[in-house]
Amino acid sequence: MFPRMIIDLSKIRRNSEKLVEELNRRGIDMVGVTKLFMGEPLLARAYLESGAKILADSRHENIIRMKTAGIDGPFMIIRIPPLSHIPMLKENVEYYLVSEPEVALRIDEEVRKAKLIYMVDVGDLREGVMYYEAAEEIEKVKRSLKSASIIGVGTNVGCFGGVLPTKENLERIVNVAKAVDAQIISVGGTVYLTSLEKGELPKEINQMRIGEAALLGTDVTGNREIPYLEQGTVILEAEIIELKTKPSVPEGPIGYDSMGRKPVFEDKGKRLRAIIAAGEQDINPDGLIPLDDGAEVIHSSSDHTIVDVTEVQRPLKVGDVLRFRMNYSATLRAMTSPYVEKVWLK
Repeated sequence: MFPRMIIDLSKIRRNSEKLVEELNRRGIDMVGVTKLFMGEPLLARAYLESGAKILADSRHENIIRMKTAGIDGPFMIIRIPPLSHIPMLKENVEYYLVSEPEVALRIDEEVRKAKLIYMVDVGDLREGVMYYEAAEEIEKVKRSLKSASIIGVGTNVGCFGGVLPTKENLERIVNVAKAVDAQIISVGGTVYLTSLEKGELPKEINQMRIGEAALLGTDVTGNREIPYLEQGTVILEAEIIELKTKPSVPEGPIGYDSMGRKPVFEDKGKRLRAIIAAGEQDINPDGLIPLDDGAEVIHSSSDHTIVDVTEVQRPLKVGDVLRFRMNYSATLRAMTSPYVEKVWLK
């Protein structure tokens, strides 16, 4: 059935092994993040076999999926847990990222000997206590804990504000760790590999949470393909349902499309256009990279994506399949769509 994702687990495993090797050489443990593939047990096993120390996910449903499949973990919840989720987490999670005293104290009440990593905001403005207030808040929480322990501090850049790692914001998390005597300094995500490669990652950082690099071989925040990793780990295949030559600019006044956007079209004259049976409900078309030379993704609606195939050299007909690499956002949407079949190549 189409559309479908072809996921090459052997490439992902090789990426993971390479990352573990590079990190371990510098005294850093890798935490394998499974959220992009919704806690797929095949991925979890590949991470552990590659040498990842911990499996991490942002949703307790995915962790339960892995445990039900016989994956022992240990597991880390990497989204600050809602208070209402803590009862569901306590039998399944060993490591918790926290950023609010109330959350830490509730975990302390309900989870026996939980291991907490207190998140510090070094400038990206997602989760975490601001770095200049962190030591005071963390020390105050530590004094209130009875069973749980704050074993480390963590931070994240890139995912919200697009902030890149710098010497300044790296020093911020290290200084907080020293002030509160943290055993672990945990950073995420993939964008920190650039600092590692340049030799700019402080020696005190000893844990890195990684998903995208292992799964796709890319770094979306750094806008690069990572040269020592494999790309093309995930391929989308979609069937052509219409193939016609049409003008390249719509006729009539232009308003907003079904997604609330005002599209802009370049007049290239008449073009051969393929419509594939996949749209915004299935993928992010901006994240599709055609594998046919000369193909260009033009635009999409909720159910259709238009691809200019005028320059494609192979003959095409209705029923043929177009193939695409996918970036992080396209993979994320396709993975969570029930309308896209998932095929794992082991």
